[in-house]
Amino acid sequence: MFISAPLPFVRNYIEEIDEAIKHYDDKARLTRIQKSWLAFCIMAIFITRTVCWAKFERACLGKKAAAAISWMFRKAAIPWQFLLTASTMVVIKRFGITRGRLAIDETDKKRSKAAKMIYKLHKIKDKASGGYVNGQKLVFLFFITDLVSIPVGFEFYEPDLGRSERLTLFRSK
Repeated sequence: MFISAPLPFVRNYIEEIDEAIKHYDDKARLTRIQKSWLAFCIMAIFITRTVCWAKFERACLGKKAAAAISWMFRKAAIPWQFLLTASTMVVIKRFGITRGRLAIDETDKKRSKAAKMIYKLHKIKDKASGGYVNGQKLVFLFFITDLVSIPVGFEFYEPDLGRSERLTLFRSK
């Protein structure tokens, strides 16, 4: 098995994240199973260099099914609202970072023309062809320092359709 047990630095990192989560909410914490799952996912990301449940399953030589791995992501009561912030604070503390700046970056993700039920799907301008395609716009917030750039948040952008209609009415008058 490629992934048998998490490396010590991964276990320490997970414990530090759990402690950081407690600073945001005294009742929020990671369970033993959630810590084990997060450690497995971090190890799998290191080994496969991707976030893909099927590749994670192959990396542990089928000892864990992709459905079981993804179930934890979809159904577990992990305090997601604190996880990214807590993880960022652990990295900042570990590297002794005292200053930096925030930057916003966005990227378009093209989707199939037949796609209908994907979250925040809308028409986006295709820069290559000049036409329009179905897609999603991901907006990332990064904390940039001289040492490292850390993602601290992300959202899916969705255009305000009411605004587009108001602009059209305004221009036609």
